[in-house]
Parts: sequence; C-alpha cells; structure tokens
Amino acid sequence: MKILITGGAGFIGSNIVEYLFTHYPDTEIKVIDNLITGRKENIAAFLDSPQFEFIENTVTNKAVMEPLIAWCDHCYHLAAPVGVKLIMDRPVHSVLDNIRGIDTIMEFVHKYNKRVMVASTSETYGKSLDFLDTTNSRKLKEDDYRVEGSTRNHRWAYANTKSLDEFLAFAYHKEYGTEVVISRFFNTVGPKQLSTYGMVIPNFVQQALAGKEIKIFGTGEQLRSFMHVNDAVRAVVALMMTGKGVGEEFNVGNPFEISMNNLAQKIIDKTHSTAKIVHISYEEAYGKGFEDMNRRTADITKLCTTLGIELEYDLDRILDDIIAFHRQANA
Repeated sequence: MKILITGGAGFIGSNIVEYLFTHYPDTEIKVIDNLITGRKENIAAFLDSPQFEFIENTVTNKAVMEPLIAWCDHCYHLAAPVGVKLIMDRPVHSVLDNIRGIDTIMEFVHKYNKRVMVASTSETYGKSLDFLDTTNSRKLKEDDYRVEGSTRNHRWAYANTKSLDEFLAFAYHKEYGTEVVISRFFNTVGPKQLSTYGMVIPNFVQQALAGKEIKIFGTGEQLRSFMHVNDAVRAVVALMMTGKGVGEEFNVGNPFEISMNNLAQKIIDKTHSTAKIVHISYEEAYGKGFEDMNRRTADITKLCTTLGIELEYDLDRILDDIIAFHRQANA
C-alpha cells in the first residue's frame, strides 16, 4: 500500500504515519507539508526509513501534487490552517489555502482514480446546537442543519471553507464515483499537540504545571468534547482501509462533554497546581465581534456502528496522557 498524507508533519498527520507503520509495516508513505503549523520533529523518527519520504512544499502546487497523487493508492488530505488564533490572525491565508488545496486534491484523485480521506471539522456545524437544543442533551449528527454567523465575522470563514471541501468532495463522488471519505474531527487532542495556535488542553496543562493563571475565554460555561488522537487515527484509517467510509461523512469525536471551567479545574486537580482560573473576554482575545458556540458535541453512532468499534480513551485517560507528556518534556 502506498499512502500520501498532506499535512503529514502536523499533529494528526504524524500520528497517522506512526499508526500505519506500526499496523501496516509494509506500507510506503510520502508526506507533504509546508511546515507552517507542522513540525519536522513530528516525523523525525521516520526520515531515514527507505519506506518514507518527506516533501516540504504546499498542496496548492499542482506540479508537485500531481505525481504524488499518481503514485499513491490512498491520500489522507489533512493539510489546512489549524487553530482559532491562526484563522483569526491570517484570514486570507486560511481561506485561500483551504479552497485551492481541495481543488488540487480532488482534481488529481479523480484523474488517477484514487481513494481520499478529506479532513473536515466540527466547526462546519457552527452554532447549530445553540439553536437545536436548550437542554444540553442533544448531540450533533452528520445530517444536522448548520447554523453560522455573518460573513463579516471571520470566525466562520474557516467553517465555510471546510464545508466547501465537503461539497466538492461529495460532488466528485456523485458525478464521477470518486472514492471519498469525509472525517469531521472534534477537538482531537493528545501528546505532541502544540499550544501555539490556541489549542485548549495543552494550554491549560502548561499553565497549570507552571503555576500560572489558566486563561479561559468567555464565561467558561461553554461545553466541548475531546477525542484522543489514537482513537481518531484508528477510526479514520479503518474507514479508508476497509472502504466502509467511502461516500460518507463521519463525526470523529467523543460524545462526552465538559465545560471549560470544569476542564480547567480538573487539570488543576490532576496536576496538584496552585494555578488560578481567570476569565478573558472574547473581544480581548480575538478582537471585536468574535462569536463562539455554547456547545459542540458529537454523536458518533454512525462511526461506531459502521466500524464496530468503541473509544478506548475517556477524558481522565486523555488528560493523564497529556499531563505525563508535558511533565516529561519539562523535566
């Protein structure tokens, strides 16, 4: 099996590399990454392998991408701007890279008849649960309506470009039979994830271990769910390898949710930290007019039923794993 991973030096992409080499040792893998948010350190263990090649370039470069897609059997398309802070700081980059990237990927996977996993996001649902449910009991299903804010608010630009990724992938599947799998990731977390671009758990853990203030945006009552990267990778690779995911979209997340206030306190307790929780307005953090959603929690019935799997990591195990990683890194 020959595998191409775009954005493969990033957090999820590099974990897919590791998983494939562990469970499919005869696999040949090529990774392309522009290293804006990816890190070469994430794939350092594989650089000397004759079965691995790293290409530092961008997926918008068609001259580079065409022979890579012609070479592979499966393509995992994860290359994209990531993190709310980056999206807000670099609005043009975040829009154009997503749109041009998916255009290039779909053109060539169709031309060369390849299977592709398109990484999407829970951001595509926007504020859906805020409108669909006021009891905090409902979870997002794949066919739910999407509710997003004004085009003047750039927070929703990322969500809409990823939605366009899905629309284009499904269009190719419908018109040409192109084998596409859509994975909507919900707050995928784990060791090696950077805090640089606003990732919640690594930020909270690092602040707690340092005894610094844990900064929560807004009231802290917003609810989120988190999925360990090992569970996420196991699921998306199975969707691709078995072919059971072709032509479908899947929530890839954890159905158990927690408020940001309770998450911060849980991390303080687990790290035995003296850190204090402080609240910062969204306007101070991201600028005037920023909008957030109160809840964003996945219904993963479709994923688990399709693959016949259950998640291995609950929130406690997730946090223990991440805290242990950062303790070791700081030692």
